[in-house]
Amino acid sequence: MSNKIDNEVLSASPNKSMQRVQASLARRYAKERRFRRMGISAVITGLLFLSLLFGSIISNGYTAFWQTYIQIEVHFDAEMLDPQGQRSPEALSAANYGGLVKRSLRQMFPQVKKRSDKRKLYHLVSSGAAFQLREMVMNNPQLIGSTALIWVAADDDVDMLMKGHINRHKPEADRRMKDQQISWVDELLQQGRIEQRFNTTFFTAGDSREPELAGIRGAVMGSIFTLLITLALSLPIGVAAALYLEEFAPTNRLTDLIEVNINNLAAVPSIVFGLLGLAVFIGFFGMPRSVPIVGGLVLTLMTLPTIIIASRAALKSVPPSIREAALGIGASRMQTVFHHVLPQALPGMLTGTIIGMAQALGETAPLLMIGMVAFIVDIPGNVMDPSTALPVQIYLWADSPERAFAERTSAAIMVLLAFLITMNTLAVLLRKKFERRW
Repeated sequence: MSNKIDNEVLSASPNKSMQRVQASLARRYAKERRFRRMGISAVITGLLFLSLLFGSIISNGYTAFWQTYIQIEVHFDAEMLDPQGQRSPEALSAANYGGLVKRSLRQMFPQVKKRSDKRKLYHLVSSGAAFQLREMVMNNPQLIGSTALIWVAADDDVDMLMKGHINRHKPEADRRMKDQQISWVDELLQQGRIEQRFNTTFFTAGDSREPELAGIRGAVMGSIFTLLITLALSLPIGVAAALYLEEFAPTNRLTDLIEVNINNLAAVPSIVFGLLGLAVFIGFFGMPRSVPIVGGLVLTLMTLPTIIIASRAALKSVPPSIREAALGIGASRMQTVFHHVLPQALPGMLTGTIIGMAQALGETAPLLMIGMVAFIVDIPGNVMDPSTALPVQIYLWADSPERAFAERTSAAIMVLLAFLITMNTLAVLLRKKFERRW
């Protein structure tokens, strides 16, 4: 009888163990499924927020690539432009071109008599129209005495009205444009004197206090000069430092301290490098403010740790057998490094350098500290000319109250993102093209 009970207990025990194992497996599989769902949810949430960000930027900024123009009939009156008839560049440059624009507008709307109404009428056209006429006359003095139909940029308020950013159905006190100005715009529309064109000024002009005249060329050129200085300094210094630390430096406390400091510098906030540049390059060496060469020096300090770390990782990825084979056939240590190891690690170094340059391109805080936040109208021609950078230009426009600057802020962000995406894509392509799996 006891043997029968023992057999039943033994036969029941494996069944219970199997049930416990199966229950444990079911719980683990359920946890794995929950973890996968959480991961997928996190990825989808991130993509949704990214899409929302990009969608907001694009929806606010794409209209900046189009500008409203008004056609006016201008008589280049010789009495106003060159009463002496000398046609000298000095006289033509100082002529009253703004008066020509105002007279053209008065002739287009002869019913406008009051001085206050005339001021409203003049505000339909950008102040840059006078500069456009001056440039035309300076390039071709034969225009004096003739009459021509000319398309000039509309004022930013007219531009915002045409793009739907000003609601004409709101009460007059709640919008920037008056009812009388809107009626003039409607009349010009009926006459076919208003149209929208691609905004080339946005890409060819420097900064301006008038939104319709503001462009990003000055900021882009400043960023290019700054990045050229950064690349010329950070790439050779970073690669040389990585080569020495990885291939030639002895392992001791000094090199360990250097490695720790390099890793720590990669995590230092960028504004600290701006303060360092302000104190050293401007305060101690007396270099000028707001110039790309100082910005390049500051960004070099900031990107060096990133390039050194990436270059060392690329050198570590080269198998020891490459070094051993080169040394085995009689190559020196220098020949082994520069003829065999460095060519294999160069793609990884270039990838790290491009990522470092992309990081430098998007930096604003260090450039603010060295004065590249100044209002610069002229396009810089070299690394010693005062300039700003594209991220700083975005910062300046974002602080402006005009609605037209808000649209240009988003458009400049789109251009900056295009540069960053291009640089990161180039880094990925280089890595995939030259990467070797050992």
